[in-house]
Amino acid sequence: MLRIIFLGTGGSLPTRNRNPSSLMINREGELILFDCGEGTQQQMMRAKTGIMNMSSIFITHFHADHFLGIPGLIQTMSFMGRKKHLMIYGPEGTLEFTDLFKAFGYFNLKYEIEGVQLKPGDIVKGKDYVIHALNTEHSIPSLGYALVENPRPGRFNREKAIKMGISPGPLFAKLQKGNSVEVDGKIIKSEDVMGSMRPGRIVVYSGDTRPCESVLEASRDADLLIHDCSFANEMTDWAKESKHSTAGEVGVLAKEAGVRRLVLTHISSRYAADAEPILNDSKKIFENVSVAEDLMEIEVPYRPE
Repeated sequence: MLRIIFLGTGGSLPTRNRNPSSLMINREGELILFDCGEGTQQQMMRAKTGIMNMSSIFITHFHADHFLGIPGLIQTMSFMGRKKHLMIYGPEGTLEFTDLFKAFGYFNLKYEIEGVQLKPGDIVKGKDYVIHALNTEHSIPSLGYALVENPRPGRFNREKAIKMGISPGPLFAKLQKGNSVEVDGKIIKSEDVMGSMRPGRIVVYSGDTRPCESVLEASRDADLLIHDCSFANEMTDWAKESKHSTAGEVGVLAKEAGVRRLVLTHISSRYAADAEPILNDSKKIFENVSVAEDLMEIEVPYRPE
């Protein structure tokens, strides 16, 4: 399972329908949070994501709409009896930020919190996946992130195995796990009956940024790109000045990268009543695109074989 839950999809100012930025990935039951704007824990309750299985928080940058929900969230987990270590990753300033909120407010936490400062190119290893820190172009130090699953074993060729003299049963299981087996004095290797390795899934989250080369390269052949799209094309000049992206620019990037699906987020409050201009500007260039909505969920499938 690889499920994306959009907890907050608004820009710098929240609206009635959009909370500040926050995105959760549920991968095989492990919860990974990307950004944590004000009110994120309430959004988690509304979405029924759970809270205690959260392993880590990845912050893209330290503008308030991307991190103000953290103090309340960590306090709630303490009240609920959390004991498990919590990792907080982010760009320049992460160590100071983590130390500050642990010292401020008399939290009396019952679990350990560790801040880790990342730079572009750093990799965080998880269980059967890695998360790459990406350089992004915003008005302050910032990062994007790419979750890349490890390759999966190829399909087991049952017919070939039987022809090689292997009877269905425990030997099949050993071969599928990558082990060699011996049959009638002959060693049969796992690769003799397994197909080629199959790619895992790739999800890229840009954070706030101008379209940039590092996000483009990380997104090549990605299953899902979630990109800052604060403005429709009519606001190109302001997007450049404020270091955000327009719908058309993101459409061009997604098309060049060859992503399978594009979701636009960080929608400016000026589109609170109608985000159609953003969707239309992007759809002219890249067909498989949608505008994120709060509490929207996406299941990321494996690629067709």
